[in-house]
Amino acid sequence: MKKSLFGATTALATLLSAVSPVFAASDPIKIGVLEDQSGDFALATIGKVHGIQLAADEINASGGIDGRPIELVIYDTQSDNTRYQEFMRRVLQRDKVDVVFAGFSSAAREAYRPIVNQFNGLAFYNNQYEGGVCDANMIVTGAVPEQQFSTLLPYMMEEYGKKVYTIAADYNFGQISAEWVRDIVKENGGEMVGEEFIPLGVSQFSQTIQNIQAAKPDFVVTLLVGTAQSSYYEQAGAANLNLPMASSVNVGQGYEHKRFKAPSLKDMYATVNYIEEVNTPESKAFVEKFHAKFPNEPYINQEAENSYAAVYLYKAMVEKAHSTKLDDVRAAIADGTVCTDAPEGKMCIDPKSQHVSHTIYLAKVNADHSIEFPKTWENVKPYWLGDSGCDLTKSDPSAQYTPSNPPSKN
Repeated sequence: MKKSLFGATTALATLLSAVSPVFAASDPIKIGVLEDQSGDFALATIGKVHGIQLAADEINASGGIDGRPIELVIYDTQSDNTRYQEFMRRVLQRDKVDVVFAGFSSAAREAYRPIVNQFNGLAFYNNQYEGGVCDANMIVTGAVPEQQFSTLLPYMMEEYGKKVYTIAADYNFGQISAEWVRDIVKENGGEMVGEEFIPLGVSQFSQTIQNIQAAKPDFVVTLLVGTAQSSYYEQAGAANLNLPMASSVNVGQGYEHKRFKAPSLKDMYATVNYIEEVNTPESKAFVEKFHAKFPNEPYINQEAENSYAAVYLYKAMVEKAHSTKLDDVRAAIADGTVCTDAPEGKMCIDPKSQHVSHTIYLAKVNADHSIEFPKTWENVKPYWLGDSGCDLTKSDPSAQYTPSNPPSKN
């Protein structure tokens, strides 16, 4: 069989962390892990698998979840949406997992989400994304636009000016995120002077750079995804574009500031809920133990931290419910007290949307590609879905909404 990047087969690796004899009579809690260990997104997602493994090892070493060991069932989805569909059916039907942690891209999530609903499973989506999913079978631990853009864009407009140009990946993440940008720029008295959607896999940006130069924006919002699209930054630097950049997705996922030659990311501002440069005692301790377990990990991105924290959030849910059944764990989060002390700070699940509150860090990339944090917003809640009419404690539309199509219109 073909091997994944860290040696597991692409078919299946069942990894049961060292289990003490106290677990001998206890059935394991099985966590399915569907993540891209190869293909276009692997660079940003290997750390997600490692974060889950680290948390599972720690939890098992301290007695498991409600006295039961964690068993991880891991598949390599190979950055292929059809693999997500195939493996999601397999883990829910054949492997009988209790919960699934799955997916990097929004396209992958939307490919597997109907299958999770069909089998009444529970899936954690541990990624920053465009927001809007109101689905009782989903828990989202990544940051969403009202946490990232509502903080980032007013800061950028005050700092640099109100003329904005967006370049975004041409699929639902980029399109919906760009809609959020348009709305927030308008609300703050700004002007969109350009907007482009770039197909995934495109790696040549000369025409886009010329278009930006002609439009003369004060800053560029970059919502680019994947290895190919990340080539924009060095090309823009080579063309001396020299414009500040704002992003909800770059730096925090693909650690471009580490991978690319300085100063191609100079004056990039990204709102992240975690990156390994966060300089708190909790973050330093997390970085130390993460790199001790995975010494070849090049960088700990926010998705790795989200995935690590998600295991602890699931532990809190199950131990409150004393059950892994979907209805029981959903009832356990209904009062809003399912939280964990994560490396970023405290994270809590919002019962209405089943999204998570975050500490949001404004990460600025300097000319030498070092990181500073000009501003931090604590306990930023995922308020938009709940305020707009999504309330999973009362009904389950299993839908994704956008600013132009909110729950209240349905």
